[in-house]
Amino acid sequence: MNITGIETLVFGVEDMAGCSQYLLDYGLERAADNPSRYVALDGTGVELFPADAAQLPSAPNSCQMRKCVMGVSDEASLQAIATELERDREVKRLPDGSLESVDDVGFVIGFQVARRLPMALLGELSNAPGSPVQRAANQPGVQAGRGRIQPRSLSHVVYFVPDLEKAEAFYVQRLGFRVTDRFVDAGPFLQPAGALDHHSHFLIGAPAFMQGVEHFTFHFAGPTELIQNGHRFTEAGYQAFWGPGRHIFGSNWFWYFNSPFGCHVEMDADMDLHDNTWKPRVASLGTDTSQAFLLKYRNKWAPGPSTPENGDYA
Repeated sequence: MNITGIETLVFGVEDMAGCSQYLLDYGLERAADNPSRYVALDGTGVELFPADAAQLPSAPNSCQMRKCVMGVSDEASLQAIATELERDREVKRLPDGSLESVDDVGFVIGFQVARRLPMALLGELSNAPGSPVQRAANQPGVQAGRGRIQPRSLSHVVYFVPDLEKAEAFYVQRLGFRVTDRFVDAGPFLQPAGALDHHSHFLIGAPAFMQGVEHFTFHFAGPTELIQNGHRFTEAGYQAFWGPGRHIFGSNWFWYFNSPFGCHVEMDADMDLHDNTWKPRVASLGTDTSQAFLLKYRNKWAPGPSTPENGDYA
């Protein structure tokens, strides 16, 4: 199953105006050909509908995310998935050529031939003594006063699932995902066979009443973009939940925020890439294993005379 990653997350939400503005402030753009779709630079994105929209499938536990649409490499892979899943469940063929079905714990899943747009954009480069030069002479690493920051690509989604073993077996045995790392007290990080990103899905075992989405996220160009964009996001009034910091499994920089989607929304950057020779790591979940470090956010500050306003003394 040559699944290449997540293409679209479909939501049915109670607060259409709030969710729409949230995605725009986050950095996504409204698609020119589909006002319900909010996209990153490669065309992956989120589709928003009112919670009672007739065309939406149902979701477990009233989760606002109604469907996760994954890309595949070609029509042959699409047909292979249909043939596999039709052995024991309904597979719908939708008018746009995509497939729709349900995983073993009740989340609606979709598949389409990947439509990600090609990108030829440098990410953040870092120079270090002893390393080959990454950023050329006279090429500043930070540009003052830069404009709007946009996420590059849809990264991953995290599920709370009531039957962790059943959910993992479905994605690994039926859809060909690989386990890249595992928290023994939480669950596995899963990578589709057609991608190198550390994970597109992370499963967390939880009671049935909690089943739903914990968070979703997009990739940014690097930690500088992530922190600049996260600062602007907090200045716009959105509440940070966790971060900024850097994970150990996946190594990605992170910053999580509360949202009107009934879940958290993350900004991430610089995720590890793994091929099928990678050996999964196993660890207990905790502060020492989930993050390499965690930074404390504060408003911008510049050196100068100490004043109560900038928090230098009480």
